[in-house]
Amino acid sequence: MALTGQPNVGKSLLFNRLTGSKVAVSNYPGTTVAVDRGQMTIGTDTYDLWDLPGMYSLLPITEEERVAKMSLINSQPDYVLHVVDARNLTRMLPLALELSETGMKVILVVNMMDEAEREGLRIDTQKLSEETGIPVVPTVAVTGKGMNQVLYHILNYSRANHREVIPFQTNLEEKVRSITHTLGTNYTLDRRSLAQLLLQRDEDAHRLVEHAEPDKYDQIQRLISDAEKDTDESLIYSMKISIHGEAERISQAVTTVTRKKPFNLGEKLSSLMTRPLTGVPIMLLILYLVFYKFVGVFGAGTIVDFIEGQLFGQHINPAIAEGVKNLTSSEVLQQLVIGDYGLVTLGFTYAIAIILPVVGTFFFAFSIIEDTGYLPRLSLLIDRIFKKIGLSGRAVIPMVLGLGCDTMATVTTRTQETKRERVIATMLLALAIPCSAQLGVIFALLSPFPGALLVWTLVIIGNFLLVGFLVSKILPGQKPTFFMELPPLRIPRLGNVLAKTYTRIVWYLKEVFPLFIIASVAIWLLQITGVFPYILEAMEPLVRAIGLPDNTTDVFLFGFFRRDYGAAGLYDMKEMLSANQLTIAAVVLTLFVPCIAQLMVMFKERGTKTAIAIFLFVLVLAFSTGMLLNFVFNTFQITL
Repeated sequence: MALTGQPNVGKSLLFNRLTGSKVAVSNYPGTTVAVDRGQMTIGTDTYDLWDLPGMYSLLPITEEERVAKMSLINSQPDYVLHVVDARNLTRMLPLALELSETGMKVILVVNMMDEAEREGLRIDTQKLSEETGIPVVPTVAVTGKGMNQVLYHILNYSRANHREVIPFQTNLEEKVRSITHTLGTNYTLDRRSLAQLLLQRDEDAHRLVEHAEPDKYDQIQRLISDAEKDTDESLIYSMKISIHGEAERISQAVTTVTRKKPFNLGEKLSSLMTRPLTGVPIMLLILYLVFYKFVGVFGAGTIVDFIEGQLFGQHINPAIAEGVKNLTSSEVLQQLVIGDYGLVTLGFTYAIAIILPVVGTFFFAFSIIEDTGYLPRLSLLIDRIFKKIGLSGRAVIPMVLGLGCDTMATVTTRTQETKRERVIATMLLALAIPCSAQLGVIFALLSPFPGALLVWTLVIIGNFLLVGFLVSKILPGQKPTFFMELPPLRIPRLGNVLAKTYTRIVWYLKEVFPLFIIASVAIWLLQITGVFPYILEAMEPLVRAIGLPDNTTDVFLFGFFRRDYGAAGLYDMKEMLSANQLTIAAVVLTLFVPCIAQLMVMFKERGTKTAIAIFLFVLVLAFSTGMLLNFVFNTFQITL
């Protein structure tokens, strides 16, 4: 069973309602686009439910839309639950009409009915079903209203006899029918639906037909060419106009305005959040309260201190260490398990006692913000700036996630529309987005020196914008496009927040936790082979070049293994360094290469060549920036 719909229509909430949040996340084959999968039971039948990426049309523009379309074509779902926003039927119905003609068992789920009623809109769902030819179910996913009707229509599926719900102009309709009758093989899609995709030059549809019916493909190509000659505008434009015109007609026919739209505080707040003059202060306030105070101070400070310092430091790790020593006298094996970078002391302790509290509080805070509907507004607010660096407003999600954990954020770069955007986002995360644990230590380190904190902030933001701008000019590819439906602002529901938090923590344990174990083994191998001292010795000239003593080399090496450990090492040396040196060290450490866990994810997501190129570029830029700062401080005799 497939769950489809545009972004921000409540698909994820419906998914959680139907599956009970029993979620597995995996990439669609051959892509980096993730698909949520869960299971639901109806009567004696168990269904796999796929929450497909957001899509606006069967003719895809983005990689996510293509994955959603190919999932429908290749997986041949028994049912398609298509979710729409009741308040925006005119914009939602075009895809519903396209799906209606596919021949699949489509159920139209009209969600957010409560919001529509509050805005004075009444929707005749029975008439909507007659117009679209498919069953229609009104729902309110946040409360669970209408879920039983969804299950009823799955068990008792029935639809109108006709499938041709999209009326095209006479000459265009003739071409659709001609291609429909020419197609002979049984396809997953109804032949009329496939004919429409062929006329719009959909590459996947053409490959499918060319492979299945090579003897008829030339004839179909001629019919398409004839249609293009007979139409003044492009076929895509002509067909979209017909589809949207029919959607508008149906929307008007089934919608009644019962009263004047009342004053809506949420809409007023929404407007304030998307205007630069008011939106930027709101954004900074949220970043400070949520990500610095809650995640950085409470999560990375209070909770980590308790779990790592007391539970692990005083009880769990000593008990394990004593057990290992009793089991084996081999120092090599002891180093592997309980050494400074062992499986327990580094892998398990870091992942569970240090990182999990940070990402756990971050997931909780992020789920609250997500449930309010603020993220799309933040995306809209910064879209204009991000366009300058080759990204769109949707890149706000991995960048914000990076303030919690860059490893996790690198995985979410999958959501970017193009390979070019994914590479740019990955590079900027590796370069200039400090995780909350590192950020908290650096703030504590530089806060006694306001000038140092200002310099650090300006240099990091400057590098983020400058590198993004230059890379966007160098990398080939089309400029990013961005448009998004804004969901209503809501008071977050605790059940939804906890469900999302739980799902993401399970993802962290499955996807990221193993990387810490692998990192522990890698570091252990470096130790027993004696490579460590040579690495430190090789880095000493770089450290001297940025005006720091040789013993700070350890700080950068630790920063590679784990970002905030490097910052913590620098914090321990604060009495030995001047404010200028602390500033340079903090800048270089922030810009320094990604931690080993993030680097491993980069290899997985972007490939070996791209990951190595980003690693080397960031390494050179970090120390070059440090050298430039040191030169400026010394030349102009600046003391912070």
